[in-house]
Formats: sequence, C-alpha cells, structure tokens
Amino acid sequence: MSENDYDAFAAAYQADNENNAWNAYYERPAILSLAGDVAGLRVLDAGCGGGAHASALVDGGAILTGVDVSVGLLGIAQRRLNGRARLLLADLNQPLPFLDGSFDLIISSLVMHYLPDWSRPLSEFRRVLSSGGRLVFSTHHPFMDHEFASQDNYFETYSFSEIWQRGDKAITMRFWHRPLHAMFDALKSAEFRIEIVSEPQPDPKVGALFPDAHKSLTTKPRFLFFSAIKT
Repeated sequence: MSENDYDAFAAAYQADNENNAWNAYYERPAILSLAGDVAGLRVLDAGCGGGAHASALVDGGAILTGVDVSVGLLGIAQRRLNGRARLLLADLNQPLPFLDGSFDLIISSLVMHYLPDWSRPLSEFRRVLSSGGRLVFSTHHPFMDHEFASQDNYFETYSFSEIWQRGDKAITMRFWHRPLHAMFDALKSAEFRIEIVSEPQPDPKVGALFPDAHKSLTTKPRFLFFSAIKT
C-alpha cells in the first residue's frame, strides 16, 4: 500500500473524521469560524476530502468548488453534497484548473503538511483568488510535529512518517515539518499578507465527550490556523 493512500481507507477515514475530537470538535469549528460569513462567496475547498467542510460552507451560502487528490474521498463528498457543489480531482502540487480570480475565498483544511514545497500551491492560490481574496488554512503545528518526529534540527524542513489505523486498515502517512518562520516566509514570498494566526481551543463539549483529548488539546500545540489576504 502506497504512502498517503487515502483511497485505500477512504470510508473508514471519513467515518472517524466525522465525529472525533481532533476534527469534529477542534479543527472544523475553528477553521469555519475563521472563514466567517461565506454567503454569496465563490469558495474553493482545496483538499475537500469527504466534504464535511464543504457541506457546512454550502449550508452557509457559499458557491463552492472542491478539489481533492483522492478519488475515494471525492466519491464520499459527491454523495454527501448531492450536486450542491462542483467537485474535481486535482493535485495541489500541480497547476489548478481554474482561471485567474475565480474565487473570493480559499479554505484548505489540514492539507499543507502533506506538501513538500509550499511555493507552487501558494502561488496558485494567489492566482485563482480575486483581488483582496482570502486564504484560510490549517496545518500541523510545527512544535507538535517536531516533538513527534524526534528529529535533531527543528529549523530544517524534513519529512517524517506515522502509521494510521482506521478500521482494519493500517497505512503509512508521510508529512512535512517546516519551522514557523518558513511558513511565514512562504506566505510572504507568495505575496500574501497574514491577517490572523490562531492557536484555538477546542469546542467545550470535548471535555465531557473526550476527556483525554480535551487535556491534550487544551495544553499542547496541535494545529495552527492562518488567515491571509492576497496583496
């Protein structure tokens, strides 16, 4: 089984993603809050997965296009959205199949840490955004990744792996750690102005539903959230 093969466990992954502490009660509410009022906006969900964020954005009035590299996850998203959004297969390491200025907002949930180089995706995000458009994304917190990876040099950009177990599937996931300054430098090089950097707290319901996760999420770095404006 190849690395990061979401197609191999798409259904099991999405079932877990729907209701777990990290996604349903931490990342998803945080990034949707950062996205704000999307009514009438042309929104690109870059790395839409099974469509949980896309569904919420459409419910909020967004004119939504979603892209993902996984055929399996896109199939789940298509069934969920039932024609309410345009969904396409696309790789964020490659040029995006959209005209300049096609979107007012790009949201990208927990995707950037899979990418070895941010220069191409950020350049493409800027290209397809309208003037003054926003990019809102979440990524692994570099402090979390560096501690987990047990590498010697925090200041390097490096890859590391983790075994995920979803249902009866075990799969090797490869991520890219980059130090905080490299994230800021990449956004600046792509001519984005950082508006917000957020290290949010989880939904208070996590305390009762997932006490162990609540302790972790309220005391340790997990994900990092950015809102940046095309300059």
